[in-house]
Amino acid sequence: QVQLVESGGGLVQAGGSLRLSCAASGRTFSRHAMAWFGQAPGKEREFVAAIRWIRGSTLYADSVKGRFTISRDNAKNTVYLQMNSLNPEDTAVYYCAYGLAIVITPDPYDYWGQGTQVTVSS
Repeated sequence: QVQLVESGGGLVQAGGSLRLSCAASGRTFSRHAMAWFGQAPGKEREFVAAIRWIRGSTLYADSVKGRFTISRDNAKNTVYLQMNSLNPEDTAVYYCAYGLAIVITPDPYDYWGQGTQVTVSS
């Protein structure tokens, strides 16, 4: 069992920045992946970014490449999503996910956080 606790969402102006955090606890594996997905109202949950825990390699959706950065803190077992140059299209509930491999679909991820709302005003 893995528990994910997210924080950092909020309301920002277009062009602003937010930093999302997700702390993992419980029976985690040393070799795993963590990812961020965003879900806008009435839309499917979509891949944003992912990171392999041991190697640190990353994968980004094209829509956020160059604006968002995913990173990890091994000591805190925490993954971050630095969100820069936000625009209203980024408005969504952002979910942290935990799984055994990086994939861009939500189904293979085994554990999810509660979600944190990001709202970007124009």
